[in-house]
Amino acid sequence: MFTNYVFGVTAGNDVSERHWQSMDLQWLRGKAADGFGPVGPYVVTGLNYNDLQVQTRLNGEVRQSESTKNMIHSVDKVVSWLSRYFTLMPGDLIYTGTPGSTRGMKAGDIVEIEVEGVGVLRNRLVNSSGLKKSN
Repeated sequence: MFTNYVFGVTAGNDVSERHWQSMDLQWLRGKAADGFGPVGPYVVTGLNYNDLQVQTRLNGEVRQSESTKNMIHSVDKVVSWLSRYFTLMPGDLIYTGTPGSTRGMKAGDIVEIEVEGVGVLRNRLVNSSGLKKSN
């Protein structure tokens, strides 16, 4: 395992604007517009990141609920592959993807990402250009 290289685990909402992705030459805008990558609520160390329950809720309805042990590529494999092409530095965040499928969202929706041992990241979709943190 890459426990010496992975500092900790947090929740992240890898927001994608599918319409922009289908219309644009490059996916940068559709994957990285302002507000598209919220993280939190904490970074937690010492967790077995290869076996954590991850749940995504949209307006309270469970849309994804799966263990990281069922991801297509393990965290170790992702870190190993990325390190061949990118200089990884302390503090870098790596979105590993989620086990399970996703669905579309609309303005006003509340998205909750819960990672076992970390807590819940909760955001309200403001419009198709970003999320607003919800208290």
